[in-house]
Amino acid sequence: MRRRHKGLSFYEKKKRINAHVLKEIFGMLFGTFAAVLLAAVLIYNVGMRTNVIGVSMEPSLHNGQEILINRFIYKLSPPQKDDVVVFLPGGNQNAHYYVKRIIAVPGQRVQIMNGMLYVDGVPEENEIYDKMEDAGIAENEIFLGNDEYFVLGDNRNSSEDSRSGNIGPINRDMIYGKAWFHMGGGEDGMGLVK
Repeated sequence: MRRRHKGLSFYEKKKRINAHVLKEIFGMLFGTFAAVLLAAVLIYNVGMRTNVIGVSMEPSLHNGQEILINRFIYKLSPPQKDDVVVFLPGGNQNAHYYVKRIIAVPGQRVQIMNGMLYVDGVPEENEIYDKMEDAGIAENEIFLGNDEYFVLGDNRNSSEDSRSGNIGPINRDMIYGKAWFHMGGGEDGMGLVK
């Protein structure tokens, strides 16, 4: 004969996982994994990150500031005037990345006279930039050939750029991409590169 326990007794109810809940959990995990994977693939194939070295792009970009580079954009369209580009001078893999602004594109003529920049004989009308103390190789008029770009730093008197004989006009295949987003480090925090 079975003996009965007197008093309260608790029965443990077995918990069952509902198939619908399980499906939702796996769906969320898969969606998260897919989003992270897609972001990693896009960053790896399209983007690149580097730091600005020196003061040549002030006030736009500052020394040590991190920037993201869009490496894909120039596969769709050529670099344009006023784009801030990242390149290795002479394609030298041992050099650091240079960050400069395109001021003239293929087919244009560039010359610096009396501290003023002339593109196709027209003086640059921009109050932001100081008069250039050194014209470098642009003292004589330079005609840009196919796939050649003339770049200058925004801080024109503290920049090693296309005026320098060791850099000169840069070829399109030397350009790694367009600087399109900068991280903090300046007064304006994070934002698009202008």
